Amino acid sequence: MTWLMQGLEQKSLEQSGGEWGALLGWQLWAVLGILVLLLVLWFGLKKIRCHPDNSGQESSNSNLVEEEKVNNVVARKEVERNNGNVEEDHHQNVKNNLGSVSDELILFPVENLDQGCSMIIDRMGKLTEIFCQGLSNSFYLMPQESVRVGSAFEGWSPCARNAVYRVLVPLSPPPGHTFHLQLDTAGMPQRSFCVCVELLCTCMREQLGKDMLCFLHHPEEELRRKQKPSLLHTLRTGSYLNVEKTVQWFCHFVRVAWLLLPQSCHWHLMLQPSSRSCKFQLSKDKESLMAEMIFGVQQGDSDIFVGSQPSQVGMANTTWLETYTVVEAKFFRHNSRQAPPDSWHCKCLQLLAGSQTGAGFSSYALETVVMHLLSTVPLTQWRRKDLGQRLMDI
Repeated sequence: MTWLMQGLEQKSLEQSGGEWGALLGWQLWAVLGILVLLLVLWFGLKKIRCHPDNSGQESSNSNLVEEEKVNNVVARKEVERNNGNVEEDHHQNVKNNLGSVSDELILFPVENLDQGCSMIIDRMGKLTEIFCQGLSNSFYLMPQESVRVGSAFEGWSPCARNAVYRVLVPLSPPPGHTFHLQLDTAGMPQRSFCVCVELLCTCMREQLGKDMLCFLHHPEEELRRKQKPSLLHTLRTGSYLNVEKTVQWFCHFVRVAWLLLPQSCHWHLMLQPSSRSCKFQLSKDKESLMAEMIFGVQQGDSDIFVGSQPSQVGMANTTWLETYTVVEAKFFRHNSRQAPPDSWHCKCLQLLAGSQTGAGFSSYALETVVMHLLSTVPLTQWRRKDLGQRLMDI
């Protein structure tokens, strides 16, 4: 019995050991499966991180980037549209301001310049006749017919009451003399010249019975005794024509010649201080006109002159400045003949020169701009209705 019980216990233990071993084997496989699963998940995550193109997160990031680009484009277009609106508003404001300025000035139009121009032309014509008669037998400069130049004669002087009627008087050398222009390289901002006075042989005239001795081939003592002094001894400095001496001499001659005119009984002439031009005021009762004579030497057969007009302080008295005033005056007269009767090209320049719109720019600069526009914009587009646009162009 005892051995039977011991056998059963041993069998029971062997059976229990087999079941425990089976249990341990299953748990081991379960743990190994979990580890394998964890390894697979770890490798999967690593692969995703190394290759984001295949992930949903990258797709989301790509969508965000595209959306940001679209937003940037929209924002940029919005800014450009706003800037365009601001610029358009600015141009419109400027145009409105110019329009208001022009309308304000149009309400108070300047006086007509025609009467003053006609009077000055008439007086200058009579003075030139007296010049020619009085200087015909001398060896002084010979004035030619004066040329109308400047804003008053071009038709755009900002105010007729304060207008200066400017004329250029061409000068030619007397018999036995010639002019030679030499470019001055003294560093002037404007091209300038010296007028060299040279003597010519007049022996042929003497042989033809002309009452004139040759300055080159007659002794000085005989010349001093029988003939008036040459230009070299009167209005020159060295070999060059002196601007200030020339102006002073003509101012003296104008004062004397004016007394010979019938108009001197009613009009009073008063010379104004000026070292490089002959400026004078004509007055009668409440009427008053200011005129200025600029003297010039022609460059060849062109309309370009070297003139005595003032430029800057300290300029040498033998310096004559190159001037295009005759060309500019002819340009405006040509356009006035070609323009329609209702053209406002002169009025446009007149308004700018007489208002604060052109502050900081000289009248000559404004005139140059308008001359350029007159060469590029048809005259049919300078009417009253085009005034705002033309002011904007200027």
